[in-house]
Amino acid sequence: MNTVALVGIDLGKHSFHLHGQDGAGRAVFRKKLSRPQMMRLFGNLPVCTVVMEACAGAHFTARELNKLGHVAKLISPQFVRPFVKSNKNDFVDAEAICEAACRPAMRFVAPKTEAQQTLSVLHRLRDALVRERTQATNQAHGFLLEFGISLPRGLATMKRLPSTLSEHTLPPPLLPLLMRLHQHFLYLDQQIKELERQLETQVATDDVGSQLLSMPGVGPITASLLAVDLGDARQYASNRDFSASLGLVPRQHSTGGRTTLLGISKRDDKHLRRLLVQCARVYLMRLEHQRGALATWVRSLLMRRHANVVACPLANKPARIAWAIAVKHTRFEAAPDGLTA
Repeated sequence: MNTVALVGIDLGKHSFHLHGQDGAGRAVFRKKLSRPQMMRLFGNLPVCTVVMEACAGAHFTARELNKLGHVAKLISPQFVRPFVKSNKNDFVDAEAICEAACRPAMRFVAPKTEAQQTLSVLHRLRDALVRERTQATNQAHGFLLEFGISLPRGLATMKRLPSTLSEHTLPPPLLPLLMRLHQHFLYLDQQIKELERQLETQVATDDVGSQLLSMPGVGPITASLLAVDLGDARQYASNRDFSASLGLVPRQHSTGGRTTLLGISKRDDKHLRRLLVQCARVYLMRLEHQRGALATWVRSLLMRRHANVVACPLANKPARIAWAIAVKHTRFEAAPDGLTA
């Protein structure tokens, strides 16, 4: 075991498959272990590099291995797949992780802290509640439409549903069902508001999150999710690398010296990408109040393209600015006209 230099782990819920290699890339051991057995093994191993796919439980495992003195690295699963040999199994996957980690140009994922993961859970819980609230609203509209009642769109209509029901004649057994749906809607709406207040509190106490709020069009929800995705931003070489990781740059299919750019790649977190596009639309709505080089650039684009087309490249700007804010620990200041934003 003293010759172990690199260990690849194929993560699972209850069992973990390990493939160990020495400095020359020769296989040293293969083991199938439970979580407690695996942690005992790494507690007895000399310091080495441990590599896993960035999936469920990977960030926690990476933090625990770092505490033991090892160097834990995470790889995106899409970069491991080309190294998987035929007749795929868990040990072959662990070996493929080692092969991928040996590539000098391989890109790794920075392990998230407990605070970042907690904030990410808060966002996902809020998204689930928003979807459920929308589902309850659509159900109420559909049920009433069956009885010839067409309600206007919007959450305000759902909040005053009892007064709307009193204005129409409906079957008596239907009223308690609709009122139960209305109570469920109010409960979901209250839970969402509480989570949003919690988000605002966490952003206000976070250094990077509070600095990201200085960007135009960016609110607490977007700022907190950007702070989770960025971390200290040191894992990205430049702001363009960060925006590319969010899928906000064009896909490229070039050959023979001819450059062909397609639509945006849409990789990584679609929720954060959607929020950034919404920030861009808010910026466009208030463009007459904006000043600086960014506003001048947007106005020049709007002279040639539709606002819906401009929203996508404009969404790329907050991502790149956010990287600069996180790296330099500064706040956003609109550059004067004629300078690069």
